[in-house]
This record gives sequence, C-alpha cells and structure tokens, in this order.
Amino acid sequence: MIEPLTLDQLRVFVAVVDTGSFRAAAAQLRRVQSAVSHAIANLESQLGLALFDRSTRRPQLTDAGRALVADARAVLRRSDALRARAHGLHAGVELQLAVAVDALFPLPRWAQALSELRAAFTSLALRCWTAPLGAAVADLRERRCDAAITAFDTDDAGLSMHALAPLVQVAVVAASHPLAARCRGRALLDAVDLAEHLQLAVEDPTPLSAGRDYGVLSPDTWRVGDLQTKHALILAGAGWGSLPLWLVEADLAQGRLLRVPAAALGKRGESRARCWFAHRADSAPGAAARWLRDRLSADAG
Repeated sequence: MIEPLTLDQLRVFVAVVDTGSFRAAAAQLRRVQSAVSHAIANLESQLGLALFDRSTRRPQLTDAGRALVADARAVLRRSDALRARAHGLHAGVELQLAVAVDALFPLPRWAQALSELRAAFTSLALRCWTAPLGAAVADLRERRCDAAITAFDTDDAGLSMHALAPLVQVAVVAASHPLAARCRGRALLDAVDLAEHLQLAVEDPTPLSAGRDYGVLSPDTWRVGDLQTKHALILAGAGWGSLPLWLVEADLAQGRLLRVPAAALGKRGESRARCWFAHRADSAPGAAARWLRDRLSADAG
C-alpha cells in the first residue's frame, strides 16, 4: 500500500525536473540540497519506484518518472486552483461572472480584456455571449447576466451605466455591387439615391426597440439575426448596410468593401455610438466585474 503523498514532495519532484538538478531545485525552493534529496528519496520509497537515474552527472528521469511527472503537475495545478479560489472567496471575488456583450463591441478589445481578467482572477468561471441591440439590456434586466456591454440607448433607472469608448460604424457596400460606382464618385448620397438598393439591418430580438429603426434609409430592407450574417451578405453583394469599423477595416483596406457616403448617417457614412458597461443598480458588482469595468473604461480616455 502506498503511503499518503504530500504536496511538498510533488513540488520538490517537479522542481527537480524543471531545473535539471537537485542543487538548482534547492536554490529555487530556498532549501538546502540535502532537504531536496531527502524529499525525493522519501517520495521514491513511498511509491516503490525510482524517479531519477542518478548514475549520470545530472539526474535523468526514469521511465516511471516520465510517466508520473504529468500527474504530479496536474495535482499541483488543482491544489493551486483550490487555494486561489479560497483566497478569492475571502477577498469577495465572484465564483463566476456572466456578461452579455453587444455584437458591435470590438472583439479584439474584448478578447484582450478577458485575457487580462484571466491573469488577474485565475479561479473565476466566465460565461459570455454576444447580444444584438437591446438583447444585452434585456438579459441584464432579467438577471440572465451579471453585467452587460451595450450600445443600446436606455434611460432605465434600474441600471448603473459606465461610459466606454465610442463605437464607430460605417456604411459599406461590396466593390461588385451596382451602388459601388456611385460610392467611388465620393459625392454624398441622400435617401433617394439609396432607396432603390437593398439595405441590410440586424433585427432586435427584444421588444425594447419596437417602433424604432436605427439608420434604416431604404424601404427595401432585409433584417437578419446577427452581425456575422449581415457582414457576409454585404460582402456577397446582396446589399449595403452599416457595420462596425473594427470588423471591416481589412475589407476596406483590401478593396472588398467601399464606404457608402450616406449623408443621413454622418460624414462619409460614418456614425458614432456611445457604449456602456452596465450592471443592475440593486446588485453591487463583485471584484472581477469591477476590474473588468475599470479596464474597459480606461479605453474611453
């Protein structure tokens, strides 16, 4: 029967593997070399296996050692995760965080913030999803998420709103579309110029924007459920529409898309919308949510 192993023995084992010698492991662990040698000898005795071949100048893992080192690392990772989660609970860190994110919000900026969040809160379990138009606000109101990132204009007193950097949207059309010839002329286009061409718009899955249209200029309009479908249809030449600049920068640079200088949408068909980090006013955000809010707010300048 194998005697109970200790986490300290496993840490010493992994340290010797990582540093390549008992002496280097002792220096890393701030112990005397004899203590490291003793810990390894005890571990080998309890396992009934030789973990290192000591016949060479530097200790080499035996077949058994190579087979067991991955298991040792896994045990240590789980132990560290448990310790981090316990520390987080003591410090008031949430066990999990659910965030609904407006599909317009720049994905690279969001991914970078989440990468940094992971480094800061290693024990946090995250759930996030994209939500068009009023969907993020609806999810927050219905407590399906703890926080929302939204460009939806709301004056809901039950929500606490923190300003983020504005989002830039541009009206675009495929270079192969009949409207492209007018766009290359760089003259401002009015609603009459655009009325004969199909416009693509994302539909709000909630009733929050009932009776309100955002930037819809053409009576001939297709409504789709998500931004990716709208982007693909515009690229395919089905029609024109507004998309976030971060999503179409490469398409514009490489000539697949052209800007539509729609006068009603702003200079060169460009419009800006304020984005918000929102949480319920009756529920204080936890440490991780506050960190994420402050990280994203810093981009607002």
